Amino acid sequence: MADNNELERTLWAAADKMRSNMDAAEYKHVVLGLIFLKYISDAFNDLYEKLKEGKGEFEGADPEDADEYLAHNIFFVSEKARWQYLQDRAKQPEIGRLIDDAMDAIERINPPLKGVLPKIYADPDLNKLRLGELIDLIGTIGFRQDGQQAQDLLGRVYEYFLGQFADAEGKKGGQFYTPVSIVKLLVDMLEPYNGRVYDGCCGSGGMFVQSEKFVLNHQGNIKDLSIFGQESNPTTLRLARMNLAIRGIDAKLELGDTFLNDRHPDLKADFILVNPPFNVSDWSGEQLRDDARWKYGLPPVGNANYAWLQHFTHKLSPNGTAGIVLANGSMNSNTSGEGEIRKNMIEAGLVDCMVALPAQLFYNTMIPACLWFLARNKTNHKFRDRSQEILFIDARKLGVMINRRNKELTDEDIALISGTYHNWRNVRANNHSPYEDKAGFCKSATLEEVRKNSYVLMPGRYVGTEEEADDGIPFAEKMNVLTAKLAEQFAKGNELEKTIRENLKGIGYEF
Repeated sequence: MADNNELERTLWAAADKMRSNMDAAEYKHVVLGLIFLKYISDAFNDLYEKLKEGKGEFEGADPEDADEYLAHNIFFVSEKARWQYLQDRAKQPEIGRLIDDAMDAIERINPPLKGVLPKIYADPDLNKLRLGELIDLIGTIGFRQDGQQAQDLLGRVYEYFLGQFADAEGKKGGQFYTPVSIVKLLVDMLEPYNGRVYDGCCGSGGMFVQSEKFVLNHQGNIKDLSIFGQESNPTTLRLARMNLAIRGIDAKLELGDTFLNDRHPDLKADFILVNPPFNVSDWSGEQLRDDARWKYGLPPVGNANYAWLQHFTHKLSPNGTAGIVLANGSMNSNTSGEGEIRKNMIEAGLVDCMVALPAQLFYNTMIPACLWFLARNKTNHKFRDRSQEILFIDARKLGVMINRRNKELTDEDIALISGTYHNWRNVRANNHSPYEDKAGFCKSATLEEVRKNSYVLMPGRYVGTEEEADDGIPFAEKMNVLTAKLAEQFAKGNELEKTIRENLKGIGYEF
């Protein structure tokens, strides 16, 4: 969001200043709920004035008839829930209760919002003076513009605040938020024009929002997409439902643990875009030893990475494609049978493309990440036959710093990576340049080459930057492993010099 104008930054700075000693995780819902309320109230008022004026198509209309608003895809807002009514009472001590009542009233009359809006404003711990100041601040955002512009403005403010809250909350907050540049890249790579889109860890719904933007930006029809999601955290799910409701996106979002209680059991998705939590050790794997999803091998109970990969593979339609964000360790791990699962997935022709991402893209982790692109059918005639190939892209040198800690991919970076993938898989050949390997960046490897590399999927090994390949293991951790091995060899007292040389060579030191 580095190129956004000042509005979002100004609002955030002012809103954050009012946070006082309130935890960002709680304050997030206070702010985003009010932004949502302001937007739907503005949209309501805009149509209310037209109905009241009664000209043209609005002749004879009743501005207090909820059905009039439903016909225009606008939420009806009853009198005491309207923004002006609340802002006029912002300095009153009962303002918290008035807002909660407003949220209740809006939910009652608009079924799609049932159970979505936060009702936390009467909480005695919430500083009502600060709340009144926040209402005045959000009252300065003018959403009453024509058509899509108002939604765009709201979307921008909402998206920016989600990102800033993820940053403020650190590791905890990042769980529900995938940085926008990564979401854009996933969507641009897979091009979800029409069909069923699924995210089994949907967080605040960013994948769906970006998919909608992609369709609209390419003159498509959002009604051609059917959206399905699942999220295990009820508070985060409410964020997602609000995030989609403000954009008028109809989605089937369900609450529950995706592994233990798949709420879309029969779904076969055309597109899967997902950022599951990395390296989860408590995913209840011991309860799922006989699950039908583990077609390519039994995932270890101590790490969910290969359970996620197989769950999403299981969800793909016969010609479906998936983009999955995972920790770098997933590309070369051989522990607890993971290497065997990876080998089986590669031999089954599922792995289409691997992208190594730059470090520091995420708010919640320093663990280097990669993108797995899976294709259920690499010979489906929509694209060229890629059944004996995998594309490797090393994007670790791309991206720009947006603050002292975080980096993001630029639009040019995203176009370079997605364009390379599209040229390689030969989408609409007449619109694309011929694909070429580029040393240090991309390589189309044969299945035989991958076999020779022991089914390791790290792009650095194939594109010609092996000596710089980052396996995601911190240097200190490598040294701990090395010294432990050396201590073991000292104890045995055999071929010490040879062992030292081999171990040092393994981390890039040769003598």
